[in-house]
Amino acid sequence: MAQGSDSNDASYRSPSPAGGRQSSSDDVKKVMRREKNRIAAQKSRMRQTQKADSLHLESESLEKENAALRKEVKQLTEEAKFLSSVLSSHEPQCAGLAPTSPDLPYPPPHHHHHHHAAYHQHIAVPHYQH
Repeated sequence: MAQGSDSNDASYRSPSPAGGRQSSSDDVKKVMRREKNRIAAQKSRMRQTQKADSLHLESESLEKENAALRKEVKQLTEEAKFLSSVLSSHEPQCAGLAPTSPDLPYPPPHHHHHHHAAYHQHIAVPHYQH
């Protein structure tokens, strides 16, 4: 990229403090400095490319993970809706279930508990694969 400007610099000479031509050791130092700079720029561009490639791969991986998680959320939402509908349709048939108050996590105990547990065994709920 910036190498085209190097050829123009070769014909330009800044005057030395003594007003004469620069010594050959100054020319060698200038060439060495340019070469070192060229190599440093090349390494910098290589690191930038590697970083961009790495970020691209990470982005693709995160996109795939995001898609998989969205699919799982959709399946779990469908499963929750299904289980909710199964419960709603079964509640009227279940004489042992009393309405629960919002403060209680479980229905209050009742005297038909053993019969009630056996009664609920007839509910068939499909198992969803994730």
